[in-house]
Amino acid sequence: MKLWDLIINFLNSTGIVDFFVGSGWMNLVMIFIGLVFLFLAIKKGFEPYLLIPIAVGIILVNINPSVYITYTYSYQDTSGLMQTFTSNSKLTASAIEAMNLATLSTTEQILESVELERGLLGVLHLGVEYELYPCLIFIGIGATTDFGPLISNKKTMLLGAAAQIGIFAAFLGALALAKTGIPALNFTVGDAAGIGIIGGADGPTAILVSNKLASPELTAGIALAAYSYMALVPIIFPPIINLLTTKEERQIKMESPKEATKKERILFPIIVTLVCCIIVPSCTPLIGCLMFGNLIKESGVVPNLVHTASNALLYICTICLGLSVGATALGTTFLQLKTLMIFALGIAAFIIAAICGILGGKVMCKVTKGKVNPMIGAAGVSAVPMAARVVHKIGQKEDPDNFLLMHAMGPNVAGVIGSAVAAGILLSMIG
Repeated sequence: MKLWDLIINFLNSTGIVDFFVGSGWMNLVMIFIGLVFLFLAIKKGFEPYLLIPIAVGIILVNINPSVYITYTYSYQDTSGLMQTFTSNSKLTASAIEAMNLATLSTTEQILESVELERGLLGVLHLGVEYELYPCLIFIGIGATTDFGPLISNKKTMLLGAAAQIGIFAAFLGALALAKTGIPALNFTVGDAAGIGIIGGADGPTAILVSNKLASPELTAGIALAAYSYMALVPIIFPPIINLLTTKEERQIKMESPKEATKKERILFPIIVTLVCCIIVPSCTPLIGCLMFGNLIKESGVVPNLVHTASNALLYICTICLGLSVGATALGTTFLQLKTLMIFALGIAAFIIAAICGILGGKVMCKVTKGKVNPMIGAAGVSAVPMAARVVHKIGQKEDPDNFLLMHAMGPNVAGVIGSAVAAGILLSMIG
């Protein structure tokens, strides 16, 4: 073999060639998106623990799709002979057409599909498919979350509930789009449920619901939208809060409530588990794990379990979940109109959730004769503790002596419970 042929073979084996063949440009676009996520995480500090693993997963899978999953498909050609071909995604009729398989017009004509191989990220993704990571992460969240502000000021639970309206608004919006008859917007009820959870700003819950109910090709879009908007809370929330509240309202100082007792802190996760899981059994995995994590924290007798859950377990699962979610964002399946609509509906749900929380705060402010700062209602989404921190910073900007962090943590942790319950309701209605 000539030297030139060896050079050509080497160049053809690189990933560069694939970017300029067929739909390879889509993978190049996704690599750019992954780099943007890295910039936001490292330079801007937007949820780096989440965005860095997700971004790396996106980049790796779009450079070499075999690090996720490779499928082999068997079919009969026009002569009756068995033929095979491989793909890095489950095929649709359009994907078959793109591969120039003239003998196949629909997926039903494929005689057999066999999973050929799981790459590294494909193996890690099993934790998503079996719903391990979201539940284990909820144990870690419970072990790091202080429910004291919510216990001491129980009425703030209403603000967390108000913010969940965004979930059902996006759910109904996706169903309305499906009725337009546009093929690219034919969301199923399960797809709509997964999209709706984005409004709760709860990535693990969005992954669990979409994995159970939504179409497989939409799971990546739903997960990325949920985590992206969680990371962008510092950008999205301030203009909404400033638009819906007056300067006088933003300057309201709240009195520190009575400190929750140890007995109340121990009873709270037990009572929440019993009440929520009996009324909405479908939310048992999430609520059960969340409250288990909080119970071991508040019990005070298993410090090693608390340390493991709040550190090693939480961060190991976050790494695995981030890489797995990013690995599902292959350009050829991710860059489609449906994905763009998921992000549009997701931001709408997120904004509606913030608005409903703030309006609930304004009502509570009126009822209590100015004792509640309405801004804390915006923290009713599940982005803990980012949403509460943003509310606190806005309050500090208006008045350096205004400390709202612990007050905002009440609706913030209520939002975690609320999004899990909302997910359980959707799972019980649809699943």
